[in-house]
Amino acid sequence: MLLLDALSPAPRSVRMFLLEKGLRLPVQQVDVFTGENRQAPYLARNPAGQTPALLLDDGSAIAESIAIMEYLEELHPAPALIGATALERALARQWQRRAELNITEYIHNAYHYGEGLARFQGRIPVAPEAAVGLKRVAQDRIAWFDGLLGGGEFLAGARFTVADIWLYVWLDFAASVGQDFDRSLPRLGPWFERVATRPAAAASLHPGCRPGAVRG
Repeated sequence: MLLLDALSPAPRSVRMFLLEKGLRLPVQQVDVFTGENRQAPYLARNPAGQTPALLLDDGSAIAESIAIMEYLEELHPAPALIGATALERALARQWQRRAELNITEYIHNAYHYGEGLARFQGRIPVAPEAAVGLKRVAQDRIAWFDGLLGGGEFLAGARFTVADIWLYVWLDFAASVGQDFDRSLPRLGPWFERVATRPAAAASLHPGCRPGAVRG
C-alpha cells in the first residue's frame, strides 16, 4: 500500500489515525498548493482530485479519509478507533457524521470561498459572497454540538475514536485560517485541549507546516 498524503486537514486525519494505531505506511507527498492533485498523473489514481488516497497493491485506490480509515481498521482492528462491536461502531460513526455534516463542511467551504479564495478559484466553483455566512453557520453548529455532548471524556463517551480525530483536526485547521471556535464552550473547550495533549496530535502535523500558516 502507498498513502498519497498532503498538507491538508483530511490527510492529517489519516496520519493521526495511523499514529494512534501504531501503523506505518509508505507515503508519497502531493503538493496541493500548486494543484498537483488536479493534474493528470494524480487524477489517474484518484479522479476526484482530492487528498488523501490509498493505493492498494493491485493498483486500485481508495479515496476519502473516513473510507481509508474504515478499510485500515478492518485490516488492523486493534486498538479499535471505530469500534469493536456494532454499537461502538455506530456511535463513532454517529458523532463523526454529526461533526462532518454540521461543522467541518462549513469550515471547509468557508475557507475555499474566503481566505483560500486565491488558491481555489479556477480549480473549483467558488462563492465568495457565501464565506461570511458559512463561518456563522459553522460557529452556530459548534455551539449546538457542544450542547449535545454528555460528560464523557471524548465525543462517543469514554472511548477515543475517529470522531475525535476528525473534529480535532478540522478545528485545529480552522483556528489557523481565522475560524477559531469559542474556547469557553463548557464541553468542547476542555475536550479540544485534552485531545491536543495526545502525542499523535502534534506528531500528525505535516512536516511542511510553518508557524502562522495553515495547519494540516
